[in-house]
Amino acid sequence: MSVTPKKSLGQHFLVDENILGVIGRLSDLRPTDVVVEVGPGLGVLTRYLADRVRAVHSIEVDRSLEPALTDALGERTNVALVWGDALQVDVDGLQPRPTKLVANLPYNIATPLVVETLERATSLERWCVMVQREVADRFFASPRTKAYGAVSVLVQLSARKVGFHRVPPTVFRPRPRVDSALVAFERAPTASIADVRAVVEAAFAHRRKTLANSVAMSGLGTRPRVEEALTAIGRPTNARAEELEPPEFVRLAELLG
Repeated sequence: MSVTPKKSLGQHFLVDENILGVIGRLSDLRPTDVVVEVGPGLGVLTRYLADRVRAVHSIEVDRSLEPALTDALGERTNVALVWGDALQVDVDGLQPRPTKLVANLPYNIATPLVVETLERATSLERWCVMVQREVADRFFASPRTKAYGAVSVLVQLSARKVGFHRVPPTVFRPRPRVDSALVAFERAPTASIADVRAVVEAAFAHRRKTLANSVAMSGLGTRPRVEEALTAIGRPTNARAEELEPPEFVRLAELLG
């Protein structure tokens, strides 16, 4: 069945089944797992998952893919197709509750989806996502590097990396003009990023400005108050967001109330 990928939805369909074994290894798939998949495309990964886990919730916004997906899944009864925007779907409310997110994520929602599921999908224990290489690099970037940003802080406060694998453009149709990567991470026992997210995003909102100025511009506190909080955590008042380690943002958010 011929299906044309939609550029507006960031669709790059997974077509090379050789990568599936790598995904399975990084996902640590088990028969008891309940997996949520986002952007199933032509169902190549969906089929692989369904044959190895208890249940799959496959979220897709493009209803025109229904005939191709239904055909690909055949007689499998453990896949629930969920039609809608993955950023609007209540992943935590799916039944049975998912334990892992395994997906070739559409490029245009990859970053917000990872952050949203880390914060709100409390039943998820492990992620294995295919994303643009530069996005994968941001997730676990080090402070004082160009890639380090708000998503780096939020991901690192919530999870620890357990796997990484470079993926060539040849596994997709159409072939993207950028390299991709599989990155796997597990939820870490830590404070909820809900308590720190607003401060982190405000701190990085204006990268050329000092952290105090950037946070003050967001309305989360006056510049003197932010500078006082920076001093309390041992940082200079003119520090920039990219200089702080992820745990320092937790203390900063506490001090700013």
